[in-house]
Amino acid sequence: MTTCRVRPSGWCAALCVVALLPVSPLVGGQQLNSPHTGFAYPGGGRQGTTVQVRVGGRFLEGVSEIVFSTSGLRAEVVGYDKPLTQREITDLRNKAQELQKTASTPAARKDIADIRERIGDSLRRNANPVLSEFVTLAITIDPGAAPGPRQLRLATPLGLSNPVAFSVGQLPEVIEQDEAPGSEPIPNRAGGRTPNRAPNQALGEAPAALPIPSDTAQAVTLPVIINGRIVPADTRRGPGAAPRQPNQYLPGDVDRYGFSARKGQELVVAVSARELIPYLADAVPGWFQATVALFDAAGREVAYDDDYRFQPDPVLHYRIPADGEYAVEIKDALYRGREDFVYRLAVGELPFVTSIFPLGGPARARTTVQVTGWNLPTSALTVDATSAGPGTVPVTVRRGELVSNRVLFALDSLRDMLEREPNNLQKEAQKLTLPVIVNGRIQAAGDVDLFALAGRAGDQFVAEVVARRLGSPLDSVIELTDAAGTRLALSDDLTDKGSGLITHQADSRIMIALPSNGTYYLRVGDLQRKGGAEYGYRLRVSAPQPDFELRITPSEINASAGTSVPVAVHALRKDGFSGDITLALKDAPEGFALSGGVVPSGQDQIRLTLNVAPVRVGGPVSLNLEGRATIQGKKVVRRAAAAEDMMQAFAYRHLVPADSLRLTVLARGGARLPPRIVGEQTAKIPAGGTTRVRVAMPAVRAFEKIELELSEPPEGIELRDLVVTPGGAEFTLHADGSKANIGLRGNLIVTVSGERVPPPGGKQPGPAARRRLPLGTLPAIPFEVITPQ
Repeated sequence: MTTCRVRPSGWCAALCVVALLPVSPLVGGQQLNSPHTGFAYPGGGRQGTTVQVRVGGRFLEGVSEIVFSTSGLRAEVVGYDKPLTQREITDLRNKAQELQKTASTPAARKDIADIRERIGDSLRRNANPVLSEFVTLAITIDPGAAPGPRQLRLATPLGLSNPVAFSVGQLPEVIEQDEAPGSEPIPNRAGGRTPNRAPNQALGEAPAALPIPSDTAQAVTLPVIINGRIVPADTRRGPGAAPRQPNQYLPGDVDRYGFSARKGQELVVAVSARELIPYLADAVPGWFQATVALFDAAGREVAYDDDYRFQPDPVLHYRIPADGEYAVEIKDALYRGREDFVYRLAVGELPFVTSIFPLGGPARARTTVQVTGWNLPTSALTVDATSAGPGTVPVTVRRGELVSNRVLFALDSLRDMLEREPNNLQKEAQKLTLPVIVNGRIQAAGDVDLFALAGRAGDQFVAEVVARRLGSPLDSVIELTDAAGTRLALSDDLTDKGSGLITHQADSRIMIALPSNGTYYLRVGDLQRKGGAEYGYRLRVSAPQPDFELRITPSEINASAGTSVPVAVHALRKDGFSGDITLALKDAPEGFALSGGVVPSGQDQIRLTLNVAPVRVGGPVSLNLEGRATIQGKKVVRRAAAAEDMMQAFAYRHLVPADSLRLTVLARGGARLPPRIVGEQTAKIPAGGTTRVRVAMPAVRAFEKIELELSEPPEGIELRDLVVTPGGAEFTLHADGSKANIGLRGNLIVTVSGERVPPPGGKQPGPAARRRLPLGTLPAIPFEVITPQ
């Protein structure tokens, strides 16, 4: 990254140096200290109740409003807590030293113990500052609130936080006893601190199998949802615990719950953990990998699971063989413990759908669906999609008042048909007339489905399997051959960035131009040669249907009035669509606009800037962004869905859906730069050459030095030769002809910072006292690398 610095004293030569540290993309109008939430505990509550919830995060002081993704919930702030500052810790240590002189009195000993506990708690929390602050909420859930997941955000003087998960349940709920606010520490873990673990057992080492003492499992009554956390074991030790180092993994605890069960009960144990917090940037794997085990009264493990098919959250099903006492155990697979390892554990004779067939049907129609699972009152239901267009809808089964888990049902405008068996051999191949969607199943291990279709030379042809994206465990593989059996195309895993919650994406797609007239064969199977009634799929076979979807990140924007804020738009292109996508705000408040609002042809992502109105807007507002493109001669408009760009395990990134795009305009702080580029709006940079850009901004005499930096520029593009005047600035954009190819297009994000001038007559500060202050972000500068003249 290139940085240019100058002193704003008229036209002068620029000093260009290489920056040693990158500037955060949040520098500018977006606040560097935007509120962040890491978890909510407990992670949900029952309909018709009020539950006390602790939200952990950073920059959460002064919460004024709690924003939920849907109606039916209300909340108020009942507490706020943050760790002590270093000054406060020093003062308390001094006070403890004074109390040592009178430590013989009970009151002095109690005060010393309290001081040590407060200091130890603050040191532990400061070791992970991103989760160091707590806001306690009283959340009231309406009796008629629909069960299922929600998102909540906290509004503070610094803006709106990122969303965090909160679920509405139907069952009675309990909280892990030594985690419940105000409760006495009643252990629910064998051996007190860490069950089934020898004193010197290493992290990740499996414990020895031990019986479950009846007095170490917290008693619960079924059916129930249990809210708990797998925290580091040292948080249970009380006063004097040593602080942890940042990102240090410590052995986590193991939680156990005991209950009575009757012979013949179809017990379902379903964990929600990764569902609550999908990805953790600083953990490997990048989530709480829960395991669940069921024990009988003798301590024998009778059932175990560490995932549910391809989903990390485990689900157990067990038919109780005899009346008696049982216990369920939950822990992390690697015996880790973290403050944000939050879980909800549903236990009972719960309705649970394991699969449906078909996985989809026509939009604006009714479809009869076969349903399989546990504790279900029916084996079939009707999906009424008469008022729904193409997309997906959730399907649930009701057993009395209880609603099952959700499974997705796909809707499409193409013709639907069912796979017909037998079709394993070429002579049995099922004939297809395009376009069509086939609803099929890999019936058993080793089964394959073969389809025949007629094609002509040059025909564009797409075959796409949708299975994993609809909850099917199928790890699909598709193969296209000609009549002689020659393979023309093979596909295993297709990455769909729109399915950001699936870490192992296993659907398949082929797009090819057919080489000649004739009959072709399409084979569908499971890569691992597995199969069964739940291995359903939808196979689309058609000519290409070019289209696109959009995602915008982040889903919360906190910006000062009159500034420009960087955001990212991700284009999910389909079936070969590669054209320009023009972006625009729809029904935005007056004064809001985009700069650089085009996703260039062939690109999947663009950074642009949102120019914020110069006046404060009351409360968080929802923004709608649309993308427009011309596809096969037709105007296509698609709305951008909000998402969070989350990191997993230090490396991988995922677009996680958010409820909406929300903006908070702050009255204080931020930039003082009227965002305006003078002259030509698109910078045309000759390959191997330069172009000059002029920027209009107010006088900058309050700053001794001004710096302009390119934030995350394309390779080969540099900012040079900055000159600042009282009325603005000029700089040069250079394109390295060996790295920046002719035709490269995009946006350049330029951040501005400065060093303050000491007040007149004031003491001149030393170098250590000087600090660079972010002043703002310029409007995105569209650029194009062109052929040198």
